[in-house]
Amino acid sequence: MARKKTDINAFYANMAESSNLLNAVLKNYSSKLPLPPQGAYDPFNMGQVIFDSFQKMASDPEKVANSGMDFYKNWGSLWVESAKQFLANNKSEDNKVSADKRFKDGAWRHSPAFKFLKDSYFLYANWLTELVQNIDGLDKKERDKLEFYTTQFIDAISPSNFIFTNPEVLRATLESNGENLVEGLRKLAEDVKRGSIRQTDLEAFEVGKNLAITPGKVVFENDLMQLIQYEPQTKEVHKTPLLFIPAWINKYYIVDLRPENSLAKWLVEQGHTLFIISWVNPTAKHADKAFADYMSEGIFAAAEQIEKITGEKQINAIGYCLGGTLLATALAYMAEKKDERIKSATFLTTLLDFSDAGNLSVFIDDEQIKSLEKRMNKTGYLDGNEMAATFSMLRSNDLIWSFVVNNYLLGKDPFPFDILYWNSDTTRMPAKMHSFYLRNMYLDNKLAKPGGIKIKDVKIDLRKIKTPAYFLSTIKDHIAPWQSTFKGAQLLKNAIFTLADSGHVAGVVSPPAKTKYPHWVSRELHQDPGKWLKSAKEVEGSWWPDWDEWAKKYAGKMVQARKIKKHMENSPGSYVNG
Repeated sequence: MARKKTDINAFYANMAESSNLLNAVLKNYSSKLPLPPQGAYDPFNMGQVIFDSFQKMASDPEKVANSGMDFYKNWGSLWVESAKQFLANNKSEDNKVSADKRFKDGAWRHSPAFKFLKDSYFLYANWLTELVQNIDGLDKKERDKLEFYTTQFIDAISPSNFIFTNPEVLRATLESNGENLVEGLRKLAEDVKRGSIRQTDLEAFEVGKNLAITPGKVVFENDLMQLIQYEPQTKEVHKTPLLFIPAWINKYYIVDLRPENSLAKWLVEQGHTLFIISWVNPTAKHADKAFADYMSEGIFAAAEQIEKITGEKQINAIGYCLGGTLLATALAYMAEKKDERIKSATFLTTLLDFSDAGNLSVFIDDEQIKSLEKRMNKTGYLDGNEMAATFSMLRSNDLIWSFVVNNYLLGKDPFPFDILYWNSDTTRMPAKMHSFYLRNMYLDNKLAKPGGIKIKDVKIDLRKIKTPAYFLSTIKDHIAPWQSTFKGAQLLKNAIFTLADSGHVAGVVSPPAKTKYPHWVSRELHQDPGKWLKSAKEVEGSWWPDWDEWAKKYAGKMVQARKIKKHMENSPGSYVNG
């Protein structure tokens, strides 16, 4: 099909409108920026790292010079080869489709000009990465931070991120007479006003309408949480109720998205009497809520209500991410108090040993935490958009730059995706709790040390937990690296470990009906993670049935299904919309 001819008049009119829109966006954006504090402004505490890096490189100038000469030699060869193809008007014969989604367009392979841009970019990216990795004398913290922000820089300068160096954007601009840029700048203006990049079609989903619709009722609430009990879907249920404890970094309905991928729905269908905590979205009045409050007003309050409702003195518990960290802390507390109300515990992508917490660690040092505490002390909480921005940086190509290109350069609406809708539904963190969590877990790794932290009157020692435990981690997790969650599992006396494919969320939300992701199973934890993976058995399909087989050992005999008698409101409840 012939390409649509560009209308010059329409093109110039759209360029003029784009210019006006851009000026308005920049003016609005600059008005929202807080004034930097007086003196040096270093929000990521990178100044000393950069200084140390340049000092180390300067101590070996020959090494740096040789690296630079190698780069220019390779770039020169690339230039000569590309120039030959361009002058001969030859189409590149590169037919291999790139695994990198940024460069899927055929022009990156077949056009000498765009292929040169792509190859030059990768040549420079590899050179800069190796240069940074080969700096001698940096400690691990400095090296991790330098490598992370180098990757951020490399991702940002990709030719796919700019109008005139992205062939798909150039085509769209010419074919639409620049209407894509006008529409993109309108979307940018909306996102600046909202304070975040739109990652999905926000109109496609609504909590309580097509998300979080598994039938249930709010049966209890306090200042920190609502407790949801789900209607039984079987005539008989397991005697021991099941409590799900989500992270309060995001909202609970990650386990109850659409019916076809709802873990909550599946658990009820397996005959579990399911309760889920829906945490409040904190405001300034929750500023002094502590980590211990989430234990007492969350897990313990829920257990008390479940006993009142079902008559059962014991429950099984599942903790997801930070909810799992809270669950382990509660179990250690309960071990000291001889409290056996939790019969078994499941930990989903949960860190207990934070000695190597992955790329999130680059945001955690004393100076950055002090800066964060200063901001939180003014409001009483950490704003949800700050958390979302941090997590997006961990996968900047997927969660930032792909949407910059799609939304702002191509002017398209993002694809409706339930997980990204949930990801955009941000929550706040209470100041006191979040400071405790960052300092004691991420910064000092005190949870992994016997007696390292004290909750109320109890010194926490994870090694005293005898509760049967099932750990599920994911092999591509960028928030809770599986090698680190594995080390956490080794701290408990009676734990087993399963590894699923994919990442922190998609690997967990992996229903049996979809066989997209396999999982690995081995019950032997007394070895390092690498050896464990080599000895583990790969199993096709979801990890959910494997967990259920394990969980049934602690779920008790079958009893008549429990109908909900008293409730406050229908699920998903009011806290989820806070």
